[in-house]
Amino acid sequence: MIFLLYLALGVVAGILAGLFGVGGGLIIVPVLIYSFTLQGVDPAVMTHLAVGTSLATIVFTSLNSIHGHHRMGATRWPLVGWMSIGIVVGCALGALTASWIPGNDLQTVIGVFAIAMAIQIAFNLRPKGGGTDYRPPGKPWLIGGGTIIGWASAIFGIGGGSLTVPFLLWRNLPAQQAVGTSAACGLPIAVAGALSFMWFGHGHDDLPAWSIGYVYLPGMVGIALTSMVSARIGVRLAHRLSPTLLKRLFAALLLVIGLNFLI
Repeated sequence: MIFLLYLALGVVAGILAGLFGVGGGLIIVPVLIYSFTLQGVDPAVMTHLAVGTSLATIVFTSLNSIHGHHRMGATRWPLVGWMSIGIVVGCALGALTASWIPGNDLQTVIGVFAIAMAIQIAFNLRPKGGGTDYRPPGKPWLIGGGTIIGWASAIFGIGGGSLTVPFLLWRNLPAQQAVGTSAACGLPIAVAGALSFMWFGHGHDDLPAWSIGYVYLPGMVGIALTSMVSARIGVRLAHRLSPTLLKRLFAALLLVIGLNFLI
């Protein structure tokens, strides 16, 4: 029965990924926490397990997005390469930071972040693309930015799109390329983050069966199976619905999720 919940969650996460260009982490984490509560998972490890599992699922959901943006020529792979150096380091530091934060406090941190993202999306609070005056950001900027993005993404269990896109726009990358490059950065974030949570969660006696550290394999498999397919549905919907309506709906959803974590 719980596995059916993971399959359904994968459908929702995939559609949201296609609709809004995100990995779905802020949707996956709260539902995983709910499912772990039903399974009687120890609250001390529940949130960390949800974050680590979320990152593991984003490995799979990001692949379709990367392929699509690459085909459109919207991915700046040299930027991805240099940012990935910082991302790997940042994800390890983020997972370490998360392992030090008690479960309830980690939920509060995620809730505040979800509300902040809701405000950002609702009011479109992000830099504009640089257009014709684009100049590639220097390697120190890319590595440093990747480190911060990786650190935050690992704590929140997200693919980093809500952080990477504004960073690249701030560095004057054209908007479409910022989204495409951000999608490619989501893969190293997810891989490095998931592996880090596996490492820091290794050896905990309170974890449920079929866990590798802070990654719950049944949840990862169930979500990945359906999200990779349903992401295509989200892409089609994104081209049919009003962008303004989409932003408002997603902002409202994040606001509800954030408040749920805080109340």
